[in-house]
Amino acid sequence: MKVMIMGFGNMGKTYANSFISSRFIKPEDIHVLVRNAAKVQSANGIPLANFSAIPTAKITDFDILILAVKPQDFKSLAQTIQPFVNENQLILSVMAGVTVASLQAELKCQKIVRSMPNIPTQIGLGMTVFTASATVDRKELFIIQNLINTTGKSVYVEEEKLLNAATAISGSGPAYVFYFMNAMIKVAVELGFTESEAELLVNQTFMGSVAIQNSYSLSNQEWIAKVASKGGTTESAFKVFTQNNVEKSIAKAIFSANNRAIELGS
Repeated sequence: MKVMIMGFGNMGKTYANSFISSRFIKPEDIHVLVRNAAKVQSANGIPLANFSAIPTAKITDFDILILAVKPQDFKSLAQTIQPFVNENQLILSVMAGVTVASLQAELKCQKIVRSMPNIPTQIGLGMTVFTASATVDRKELFIIQNLINTTGKSVYVEEEKLLNAATAISGSGPAYVFYFMNAMIKVAVELGFTESEAELLVNQTFMGSVAIQNSYSLSNQEWIAKVASKGGTTESAFKVFTQNNVEKSIAKAIFSANNRAIELGS
């Protein structure tokens, strides 16, 4: 299988590194279209000759084209590569907000997979939600999902609009986690811990909580009940959460992010 990655920023590099480290694709079978090929120095085994800055007819030879440029750069990219795109090629887009219909119209190609990854894909613990045009068959979907899963886990959805929801939940989600962690660290320092101690306390608490939640078949509500003994410290904290409608505030924030994703997409 031969793949061309267009754009070599965070996502382009993440996919290249993940494909190679998982041995799903050989380094020599990965080609990259970049702004300045002369600046590329090290690429995890991909031959430097496989980097180019100018689209050529060779694009037609690749099984999969991965679009990993910034959304605002897509139209100019499409103009330069469209003459070389084969209508039977499989296109995987990781560009936020660029719809399947837009991709089909600009590239004159029908086999489109659109995805929404998040930042932990960079360490193989990502969450990606993806959808596909009706012309992508089961075998092709299976291949794409295997590629995506080299960066973590994935969920396929039939409705493209759910990619906006995925943006609001898993795409933006890491920032919500960092926000909550940061708030806890600040309070830990106020309570007397040093900055490094506070970070260790909070980081390990989050890591351990996710690990134990994944180790047993208990719901989050059941875990809360296990920790929050009657009349204890956790129950006291949750009374404050309830009084301040924290759960509703989280929901309101995610709906706001979802609405913004819809606006950006249109």
